Amino acid sequence: MPTASTENLTKVFGKGETAVTALDRINLSVEAGEFVAVMGPSGCGKSTLLHLIGGLDRPTRGRVLVKGEDLALLNDERLSILRRRSIGFVFQFYNLIPVLSALENAALPLLLDGAKPSEARQRAEEWLRRMDLGDRLLSRPDQLSGGQQQRVAVARALVADPALVLADEPTGNLDSMAGDQIAALLGRVSREWGRTVLMVTHDPRIAAHADRLVFLKDGSVVDETILEGQGADTEAVAKKIRQAGQAQ
Repeated sequence: MPTASTENLTKVFGKGETAVTALDRINLSVEAGEFVAVMGPSGCGKSTLLHLIGGLDRPTRGRVLVKGEDLALLNDERLSILRRRSIGFVFQFYNLIPVLSALENAALPLLLDGAKPSEARQRAEEWLRRMDLGDRLLSRPDQLSGGQQQRVAVARALVADPALVLADEPTGNLDSMAGDQIAALLGRVSREWGRTVLMVTHDPRIAAHADRLVFLKDGSVVDETILEGQGADTEAVAKKIRQAGQAQ
């Protein structure tokens, strides 16, 4: 069973003459442990797709299934529980709480889910050490580099042991070196730690770390490509992007 899948997923914003179709009958399946990068021009529906799969928005038509559960059949409480326990989110702008330490930020999802503070701190520390942040546990976000802050955000996304990690332009606010480190880290999240990763990116260099590329254009899937393992040839990825952009 796929970790996440969509069936004829459609999202329309507005009504009547002002209606805009952001996604048009998307069928996508992401298997357990797979690292998939979603690419396409600005406004093609990439972030909308992630928001729908993450239960942050509701589709106009079609279905989203996460671990076999149809999100449309869940009430707000059950959907919130599924998001906390089964889905981890990584965003472009980190979204760390400025007054909390790295350890406190990473532990927050568990605390919000009712875990004991000692257990939450222990699990947060384990993930931060896996992110090579063992010496920065007590540092606040303003004492960390951008790359370090994003690693805290990745630890926070993983602390509840979710099956699915959704990353929306996770390297978009980083320099090239830090961006490559985060992309490689997401590859480890998939290959070493067995999580399913679905990432939106515009950068061929970052997308080359994925197992599979999915190309969107005008709200539709126009192409898919299997990559030859982590660190595929960036120019080959860029060429494929250009070809996908010309697809009808």
